[in-house]
This record gives sequence, structure tokens and C-alpha cells, in this order.
Amino acid sequence: MRNNEDRLGTKSIDSDAPPQTREGQSGASFSFSTPTEFVELPSRGRYYPEGHPLFGKEEVEIRHMTAKDEDILSSETLIKKGLAIERLLQNVIVDKSINIKDLLIGDKNAIVMATRVTGYGPEYRTKMLCPSCTKSVEQTFDLNIKSIYYADEEDLHAEGIESNSTGTFLLTTPASGAQVEVRLMTGSDEDYLTQLAENKRKKKLLESTLTDQLRRMIVSVNGDNSNNIISSFIDHLPARDSRYLRTKYYKVVPNISMAQEFSCASCGHAQELEVPFTVDFFWPRD
Repeated sequence: MRNNEDRLGTKSIDSDAPPQTREGQSGASFSFSTPTEFVELPSRGRYYPEGHPLFGKEEVEIRHMTAKDEDILSSETLIKKGLAIERLLQNVIVDKSINIKDLLIGDKNAIVMATRVTGYGPEYRTKMLCPSCTKSVEQTFDLNIKSIYYADEEDLHAEGIESNSTGTFLLTTPASGAQVEVRLMTGSDEDYLTQLAENKRKKKLLESTLTDQLRRMIVSVNGDNSNNIISSFIDHLPARDSRYLRTKYYKVVPNISMAQEFSCASCGHAQELEVPFTVDFFWPRD
């Protein structure tokens, strides 16, 4: 994340123009501007379609969180609808032609992390259950983005993955030998899968998280992009091929590293864990 403060306050001032004054003051000028930051995108803009505002862009500009943004985070209506974070990000991104739902998940994660840091700093204290003794312990995480990972052409070749100019990837499954084209999922896909799982739970239907995810990822099978062919392929997909596709998918997904060292103050257990998104994330405790 690169600071953009040096771009602020550089607007030229017309020396002939009268100074702006507040009532009751003379000669004192006031100008309020919110600082901005440039956030490095894990995707480097490589996997957006041509014409997308982030196509070929390696970073995106966001402004720091403000008190008005806190109103969004405290809106019960937005929270109940699950729209608070989405509305916040839409607010802080400077380029309003960017649709939050179209962001690749890794890019969205980077912007969420950077937005929280601009609002409340990098220290994130929260309570979590120790995976060993299961006691609730307080843990402090550093939200400064330390590493970004993405697969370059050499990495893809080593994994037996071929990238397309359209931002999709070609893989050959080991058991069935099918050539499968997959795409990176966006925030819209994430929302769809979450809602689909919730609807199935409410109707007490069998959840199908893995196959639902494959239906969003897969673009074509052996060059055929019809829904019937893709659905039939997934329904009859050997478990070996299913695991292969999921494993390879996460090899190519550009993202930020969310893993940090966890140490239990109660039992001393230590291991690397993903940073949890709890209620304390955007509402830090004093």
C-alpha cells in the first residue's frame, strides 16, 4: 500500500481570489480534504476483461475512512442485509466506475484490509478459540499487508496450467482427461454462493458447497460452454478430479496473505492461522 499524502494539498491557489473565512474569523482560510492511499492489487489487473476500469491496473486509489463511513458500518439496515462492507468499499474507492461486485476476491480482500488500516490502524485485537485447548483467548494481529501472492507464467507452467488472454485458465483433469476452462471468482460469485447456501439451510436441503463453487468457476469443458454439459460434467466428476480442480484453482488465485502466527496464552499452543473477520474488525475495542 503506497501512501498518497504527497498528492494532497498541492492544488494551486489563485492569489487574486478572496480567502475563504469562517464566520467570526477574518483572514483564516480552511480547506478540508481526506487523504488517499494507493492499494496494490494482487491481480495486477491481469484478469479483468478489456474495458473494465481495472484492466491492466496494478493498484487502486482509496480514500481514508471518515466519520460518515462509520455511519455506514453502524447502519442496522445495511448490516441486516449484509451490505455494510460492500457500501463502505464503494464509498472509499476513488474511481466510481469500479463496481465492488466485479472485484476479484483477492483484490477485494486487499482493499478491505487497507480500508480498515486507514480507519483504525493496523492493530487488530480480537478474541478467538484456541484450536488446541478450545479456550477463548485474546489475540493481536498486524493488518499491514506483508505479502501478496500471484502465479506468473513460470508458476503456471510448472503446475500444468495454461492461461488465456481472456483471463481464464485451462487445466486437464487427471482421471477423466477433460480439458476444463476456469475463471477467477468475484465478489458477486462470493455473495451468490453465500446466499445459495443460506437458502438451502433455511429449506433444510442438502448443502452442495463444493459443486456449487465448481459451477461458478467452470467456463467450459472440452471447449463446450453450455450449462447442460458443464452441469453433467460436474455431477459425474470423479472426486480425484474435483480435488485437483480446487487445488489448482487456489494455486492461481491472486490474493493477500492472511496467515499469521497464533499463540495461546492459556496452553502455549502455537500455529499459523488465518486472520479472522470478527465484529472487532471494523469496530476495534479500546
